[in-house]
This record gives sequence, structure tokens and C-alpha cells, in this order.
Amino acid sequence: MHADTARSAIDTFISAFNASDDAYVTSLLSQALTSDVVFWGPLGRSEGIEAVERFVLDIRRHPAGSGTMVRCSGVDMPDEWARYQWVFTTPDDGPRLAGTDVVHLRRGLIDQMIIFAGDIASAG
Repeated sequence: MHADTARSAIDTFISAFNASDDAYVTSLLSQALTSDVVFWGPLGRSEGIEAVERFVLDIRRHPAGSGTMVRCSGVDMPDEWARYQWVFTTPDDGPRLAGTDVVHLRRGLIDQMIIFAGDIASAG
């Protein structure tokens, strides 16, 4: 798979967090994800675009205000798997969260995603 295809799907997924209106979220996710996407998020495993949409809408309604999600790294893609880093920032120096996602692509769309948010605690 070509890295540009992965980058396009990933950036379209991220753009759903920053859509000008909630009504655009489903459309953007449908352009980035397969209908049967498997989503491993902070609250466990879920399936389908609707589950990812609920997650995105929850983030968009952050108590500190509507934030901005950006990809802050390149896309590293060995074969059909890709990883990238992201950061979510809320307005007025509010909470900031960063993480790394790992995604699997099928026919140019994300069909599996694993969300890693926050720093990994050091062993010791």
C-alpha cells in the first residue's frame, strides 16, 4: 500500500475532530474508515463507524471546550500497517493530550485502529 493513501485516510479521520459542525463528522469518518472498523480506544474495543463517531463526538464536547486535533508526526508505514503521533489541545491553554495511533488499512481505508493516549509510565 502506498504511504500517501494511508496519510490521506489518517488525515481525513483526524479532520473529523476539527469539523466545523457535528453533522460533518459521519461523512468524514465514512471517507476514512471501513464500515466494520475495529476500534481499540481508551474504553476498550468497539466496532463500526458509529462507535468511532461517538468517540469523536465525545472528544469534540470536551468540558474545557472544543479543541483541535492534529497529526504531529509523519506516517510510518510498513506494508498495510501505519503509525503516527497526534496531539489534542483545548482552548485557552486548557488540557493537552498526546498519543500514538496504530492503524491497519484495507483497500485504502482504515479497518483497525489502536489508540494510545498519554505517556508510557517508566518501568521501575
